[in-house]
Amino acid sequence: MEGFSMLLLCLSLVNNVAVSIARDTIDRVQFLRDNGETIVSADETFALGFFSPGTSKNRYVGIWYNKVPKQSIVWVANRNKPLTNLSGVLKVIDNGILVLLDRNNNNVTIWSSNTTSSATQDPIAKLLNSGNLVVRERSKGDDDNKNFLWQSFDYPSDTMLPGQKLGRNLVTGLNRYLRSWNNSNDPSYGRYSLQLDIDGCPQLMIRDGATKSVRIGSWNGVQFSGQAAVAKKTSIVKYNYVSNEEEEYATYELINSVAPHKLVLETDGICRRATWSNEESSWITISKKPGDSCDYHATCGSYSRCNSNSNPMCDCLDGFIPSNEQDSYSDCVRRTSLNCHGDGFLKHSDLKIPDTEKSWCNRSISLEDCRGLCLNNCSCTAYAALDISKGENGCLLWFGNLNDMEELTPSLQNIYIRMAATELETIQESKSRKSRIQKKKTIIISCVLSFGFLALFVLSILIYKWTLQKKGTVSGHHNEEIELPLFDMSTIISATNNFSADNILGKGGSGSVYKGILKDGQEIAVKKLSRNSSRRLQEFKNEAMHIAKLQHRNLVKLLGFCIQEEERLLVYEFMRNKSLDFFIFDCERGKLLDWRKRFFIINGIVKGLLYLHHDSRHRIIHRDLKAGNILLDDELNPKISDFGLARSFVGNENEDNTSHIAGTYGYLSPEYIIDGLYSTKSDVYSFGVLVLEIVSGKRNRGFTHVDHHLNLLGHAWTLFAEGKCLEMVDVMIKDSIDSREEVIRLIHVGLLCVQRRPEDRPSMSDVLMMLSSEGPLPQPKKPGFFIERDVDFGDSSSSRNDKLLSSVNHLTVSDVNPR
Repeated sequence: MEGFSMLLLCLSLVNNVAVSIARDTIDRVQFLRDNGETIVSADETFALGFFSPGTSKNRYVGIWYNKVPKQSIVWVANRNKPLTNLSGVLKVIDNGILVLLDRNNNNVTIWSSNTTSSATQDPIAKLLNSGNLVVRERSKGDDDNKNFLWQSFDYPSDTMLPGQKLGRNLVTGLNRYLRSWNNSNDPSYGRYSLQLDIDGCPQLMIRDGATKSVRIGSWNGVQFSGQAAVAKKTSIVKYNYVSNEEEEYATYELINSVAPHKLVLETDGICRRATWSNEESSWITISKKPGDSCDYHATCGSYSRCNSNSNPMCDCLDGFIPSNEQDSYSDCVRRTSLNCHGDGFLKHSDLKIPDTEKSWCNRSISLEDCRGLCLNNCSCTAYAALDISKGENGCLLWFGNLNDMEELTPSLQNIYIRMAATELETIQESKSRKSRIQKKKTIIISCVLSFGFLALFVLSILIYKWTLQKKGTVSGHHNEEIELPLFDMSTIISATNNFSADNILGKGGSGSVYKGILKDGQEIAVKKLSRNSSRRLQEFKNEAMHIAKLQHRNLVKLLGFCIQEEERLLVYEFMRNKSLDFFIFDCERGKLLDWRKRFFIINGIVKGLLYLHHDSRHRIIHRDLKAGNILLDDELNPKISDFGLARSFVGNENEDNTSHIAGTYGYLSPEYIIDGLYSTKSDVYSFGVLVLEIVSGKRNRGFTHVDHHLNLLGHAWTLFAEGKCLEMVDVMIKDSIDSREEVIRLIHVGLLCVQRRPEDRPSMSDVLMMLSSEGPLPQPKKPGFFIERDVDFGDSSSSRNDKLLSSVNHLTVSDVNPR
């Protein structure tokens, strides 16, 4: 009897070993426990088991790539209902339903596949080589989807694998779409979804909740319209699209590639296609959406094209004009109204086709018939071929305004936009005129090349004229160059009580600022520039001309100017809350700006700088960004001010150099102080300093600490490297912090902005994306000006602005190599 018991025990042990070894199937007898067991697909590509994401202790059932060292989850069963212990069991029950049970809680069902099947003899759950977990009869095969009682591919999480469908079953109503994780530690439903919208002509769309975020576009027979054209020889992915009476879906397959591959919708709304590299031991991004600002839905208004490489990004199509000249993002309107029966069409070959929500499509109609349908319907605003895989076939019609267009070069798909006949003639004449001009240019260039001396002579004349034009003057009728209202001196004297000392708001090296009240009761701030420097004249003109052309909620508004004899005055809107430094560097007033208000102010500064660097008519570098030049209105909206040192660039220009270093010590970038080089990255450096000052409530200039001799930047970097970021937070706002991660991320971004090398700093558009998402950030190196060191600049100190220290050869710098 004892021997028989031993035999049973041995058989039991053998059975237990068999359960834990590699297999790809679960049935009614063999199930999956949360004790390290997994089932593995036949080719060992995928594994199914229990896991805890990130730092979470919750337990989930999921599928991941089996041979990728860094666990990459591609599907989660109980994403919205985690287990809080190790008592989970995944099993198949008699009616073919896959269930996840909690053994410690009376076998309560945590998740189930909700399969409905009447007669199921011997159900099993099997993990296929594709990563698809299916439930079927044991006797049926894996090759036919009709054999599946249920499959995980029908219920995606945040990841789409090769062969998986994204779209709808029009018979059952099943909608297969991706939904982002809430965060890296929580796979529950996040903000973003990627799905096939079937309103109008179907198109792929990333949504933020119910709001359109990124439109990838509709299928044109070759690719989705919002994708950049990729040569077939270099692509490792082939997209397919199926549209019939039963289904409407997109899928993809790999071409000549066996490396792990995935398309994932990340927590920040970025849809990323990536492949695993064993050499890099990481996922390599192949493509992503959004890739730039123009990928976001309707960045520009109706009938406007977006080009992230242009400045401004938005530009009206031919035949359209801006509805608001001051806002480049506004809608464009027709220059000539349509009259229905006399209209024609203008062909565009360089556009991402518009949003197809208000459209109609048919695959069997020819392009010529499509044109006729649009022409005979007065509500039709444009048409295009639906399928371009073999020429232009099918029909796509738009009704209403055309939105979300982006300049794509090359674009595979033409769109024909309805225009008034007279407008078409005007456009054609304009194109002919441009063509003639181009021909003339060609002839002229040929002549110039043939006659070198003439070329040099003409070039000298042009350079001379250009130099005269660049110098300009502020004489005669002063308001001819500065397009602003001209105030009478008597009006300013009356408003400021003859520049009374009681009305002074502040003093600086360039002059004094006075509060004033106009006769209509409007409060103003008057900047009275000093008379003692010829450079002040240039700063006055510089500031007036720059601000006059800028319109943004986070830039101070210039109301006008006044010039009389030697007096030069600038009139601004009055900011009741003064400047940022008035609050953050004061022990009592600093309490009025809690964490949420400081974060709001930082975001406003980011948007203001992004406008200056990217979205204004000319690229503007401020060159004197500091807490004292950030004004606050009644609602604490930040307003960037003082453009006396600003410089503008046109076209592809983005940097310059100078021998006269001007600005405020503590905010100047290393390359500017050492080599006189300035660019948009100089402003980014100043912004980084400002961020760390706002967080800490301490000035970078003059910062001291009992434990070391580092400046504020070095102090911040040291705490960051030690994982003690929160120790630098202003003690007055610590109790108001509602997100420690948000504070740490902001300090991280601030340190990236103060890197010594300009190319290591992010652009302001990158900063905006970093602050509005939860994606991983690059690791910062030691910032510029990390420790104190004496640097002798010789005679160059005499040309520096009075805002610098009087002894400029004592600067906080590191690794200085003057050229």
